[in-house]
Amino acid sequence: MNFVKRAGMSLGARKSRTAALLAIFVVICTLLLGGFLLQAAAARQEADAQRTIGVNVTVRKKGLTPDLADRLGASDLVHRYNPELPVRASARGFTPLTSNTPKPGSTGAKEKEQDPLAVNGVRDSGMLLPFSYGSTKITAGRGITPEDAGHSVAVIEQRLADENNLKTGDTVQVRSADGKRTMPLTIVGVFQDPTQDPTRWTPPHELPGNALYVPVGTARQLATGTATVSETVLKIGSPDQAEQLHAEIERLLGAGSFDFRVNDKAYRDQVRPIQQVGTFAGLIVWVIALAGALILGLIVTLQIRERRAELGVLLAMGERKWKLIGQHAVEVAAVALPAVALATLAGSIAGQPAGDTLLGRRDDKPASAARALDAGIAPPSVRVEPATVGKVTAIGLGISLVSTVIPGIGVLRLHPRSILTDTE
Repeated sequence: MNFVKRAGMSLGARKSRTAALLAIFVVICTLLLGGFLLQAAAARQEADAQRTIGVNVTVRKKGLTPDLADRLGASDLVHRYNPELPVRASARGFTPLTSNTPKPGSTGAKEKEQDPLAVNGVRDSGMLLPFSYGSTKITAGRGITPEDAGHSVAVIEQRLADENNLKTGDTVQVRSADGKRTMPLTIVGVFQDPTQDPTRWTPPHELPGNALYVPVGTARQLATGTATVSETVLKIGSPDQAEQLHAEIERLLGAGSFDFRVNDKAYRDQVRPIQQVGTFAGLIVWVIALAGALILGLIVTLQIRERRAELGVLLAMGERKWKLIGQHAVEVAAVALPAVALATLAGSIAGQPAGDTLLGRRDDKPASAARALDAGIAPPSVRVEPATVGKVTAIGLGISLVSTVIPGIGVLRLHPRSILTDTE
């Protein structure tokens, strides 16, 4: 009789043992599938977190121009970048804020100050720490984006807007410090700085309400003399890339001529836990595979001992030994395949809730991590894909092969007479 057919008959004759073996295999395959799903979800969320949070590298250099800043941002390692170009300007057609406290030594009347506006040229206002951490909020419109390059737009503070009844869509006139250029700026956003107005006299350009954000090109046109960038913030994927980026900047700016600082706190708070979950999921796969092979190997060994008489009769009838081992392998593999199907069904139902539990937001996360998550990190996406099911099937069949071949080695050393005469 064909050993494959004989394996099917054996499974049917031992329904209770077949059911127990199926239950064990379902547990093993479900845990294997869960490990792979969690590992894949962690990898996807880590990649998204690296793009969203990343690591901020701040570069400062005396005489750093916007063109050099653009060359720094052109590196393949950089996801986003934001140079800051501060300039002073004066207002035309609207009134800047002034300190409520008289200037020391003045007569008490409010004096007109030169260049009361603090204009900050930026490429991406969302990368500024007050905006990215949520302390400064956009209350109307939007911030400055890279798409605003070449456009005369501005984002103004709420107090300045309230003082002059300004809103998004309005246009204000801003004059350069030397008075040679006047630029119309369309207001595209209004922001609110939580900093309170100083209680003592403060120059107008230092008042938080007199701050404006404009594109870097606009700030360059308002600047007098050579426009220099105060600092450039570069966002990279991980702390491991910081050393490589430093080497690139060193080749561009010269060794020892710049200040290079890495801020990876948000990355550590948010990305490292995701990496730990992925590592844990990979460990689960190995442990389950090894434990499953060991458990099933012990079960098959016990079954072989219980079926010694059957083996002896088959050997006495001239059956080849490898076919006896093949019969046990087919029996276990025949149970493994439906177990994979049941595990796939369980993974599609319970995978997402499990991913949300292990990779979702937790209340005990640091505030910086919670803000980073709110900034746009995608929730964990657990998907049962054909490739993942294929991996589980391959490992399941591998476990069934190992768990039958290794115990079956003992069968190869036995003879029909020794099996039939040995009753133990």
